[in-house]
Amino acid sequence: MFAFQNATENHCLIKKHCKDATNRHDWRQELIPASEFIISSELCISNLTIKNMYPPELTAPMKAQLVQAGFDSLENVAAVDSALNTNDTVLLVINSVCGCAAGSMRPGVLASLKHAKTPAKKVTVFAGVDGDAVAQARKYTLPYPPSSPSIAIFKNGTLVHFLERHHIEGRTAEMIADNLAMAYDEFC
Repeated sequence: MFAFQNATENHCLIKKHCKDATNRHDWRQELIPASEFIISSELCISNLTIKNMYPPELTAPMKAQLVQAGFDSLENVAAVDSALNTNDTVLLVINSVCGCAAGSMRPGVLASLKHAKTPAKKVTVFAGVDGDAVAQARKYTLPYPPSSPSIAIFKNGTLVHFLERHHIEGRTAEMIADNLAMAYDEFC
């Protein structure tokens, strides 16, 4: 699978889905000559920019699952900055189409909201869909590397708790909800 970031008359900047030496899935960025890049038997087109990896009709139900539970969907840089630069506690969910997001992360996050203490604000961005917003949100989750799905808690604009993908994969929704509930008790 390829994700196009940008293209010029002479080169295409792509992200290529691959497996690293430990057999973990990863994305590798490559700059290749446009003349060598073929898509459906057509050469790379000058100034090609594809912002969304996934069609909206595929991701809409996954996004709606959180929005219907009271999450604000952040779709641009300004919205991310406004939501995370606050004196409130904020729960940020970096949503994803992957199976661990569907099977554990979203159900775990939703179950955690039944806890006595919860963050004052709930926001979400969608990896592969809200490109600029996700990139901005990931700046706030540094020093952690980009991770989808992931869950962050901010207090007074500072990251205080973070669950990366490897904390979500293989965990049940109940385990994720319990982890978040403990963080809510400490930070909310």
